[in-house]
Amino acid sequence: MSLFKEIILQLFFALAPFVIYNIYYRDKLRNYSPWFILATSSACLLLSMTFASSRTEGLIFDIRYVMIFFSLVYGGLQTLLILLIEFAAYRMYIGGQGAPVSLLIVASAFGLSLILHRWYRNTYRKALVTFVAGIVFASVPLIMVYFFFPVQTQENLPFHLFVIPLQNALGIWLLMSLFSKAVADKELFIKHAQHEKIETMSHVAASLAHEVRNPLTAVKGFLKLIRENPENRVKMEQYITISLEEIQRTETILSDYLSISKPHAQRRELIDLCGQMQAIGEVMSPFANMHNVGLEIQKPEEAVRIMANPDEIKQVLLNFIKNAVEACSEVPNGRVILRLTTEDRHAVLTIKDNGVGMSESQINRLGSIYFSTKTNGTGLGLTYSYQVIHALGGSVMVTSKAQVGTKFAILLPLGSAES
Repeated sequence: MSLFKEIILQLFFALAPFVIYNIYYRDKLRNYSPWFILATSSACLLLSMTFASSRTEGLIFDIRYVMIFFSLVYGGLQTLLILLIEFAAYRMYIGGQGAPVSLLIVASAFGLSLILHRWYRNTYRKALVTFVAGIVFASVPLIMVYFFFPVQTQENLPFHLFVIPLQNALGIWLLMSLFSKAVADKELFIKHAQHEKIETMSHVAASLAHEVRNPLTAVKGFLKLIRENPENRVKMEQYITISLEEIQRTETILSDYLSISKPHAQRRELIDLCGQMQAIGEVMSPFANMHNVGLEIQKPEEAVRIMANPDEIKQVLLNFIKNAVEACSEVPNGRVILRLTTEDRHAVLTIKDNGVGMSESQINRLGSIYFSTKTNGTGLGLTYSYQVIHALGGSVMVTSKAQVGTKFAILLPLGSAES
């Protein structure tokens, strides 16, 4: 039982980077960084050495070889070198008769890791390389420990034949397999989310193109009237005023559209949610008109401020409004209401439509990756929106009834100048 507990503990340390990755990057639209690999690998290495397995005074066995190979593959050579310096310093601090030998074994593992890493990087059969790495780092330490400490090894033969190989082989296989799958899934999600954004913006752009033609046609007509009757100063001033208002409205719509379509900067600031709603309303009104859906915005007179990224908030609003408009496109007198209130130090944003609605099972799956109620949808728009809202400390509540409509209530913490 004691051996089993030691194996479980070391495997837990080996899998910690995978667990931390899934927690830390769950609500982020970016993948891991070398600093993340260095921080998690360093922490896991120190913990595994502190609570290492041992049967002979001065000889400790942990998952150092798992962390060495993992940090090299995902963090690069610089990350590995920092990890090796950390290991050498801490191992010499722990001391014991096995300290010099452990440094020699790690030096050998470093050379083997470089070879295996080059193979791993240049082949598509990464599972095979992971398997070979597990065998290598299970056998090499065992052989070298037996060479330098044959008596101690023979006295604890079951421990050396079972615990050490299992820790290294199983640890490398589990960590590399699970982490590579998680990274690949995150990369795929980011690419599809970007594609979803481009597709959404193309739909909005089509409606904007139609909407922009209207003021341009009006300006063109007024210019013709001015040319035909330049002596009438009163009419000329009136035509010029109307034309300038139409041009200003067109500039506002296009500016709001460009601010949404540009890449999102990784920042948070104190923003007025009322202003964001007004801006997105200007952009989405043409899209709603094109689908014969009425779009109504209800907001308080005073500012409602939250701490967020303005570009992300606009994209979230765009995703919810676009879905609501499309849900109403096939019903008579389609209507979408966007309403903002405040309640208990939270901004309450409600998006209500009288569209096709959803079933209970569909509601429960909202926000799940690749789930969509539309036949040609990917569901990534809502997945992205849910991630942004949760990252801000907010929540989403949904009520819906088939053929009646849907109501989304989004709660976001209010911000302050001191936030």
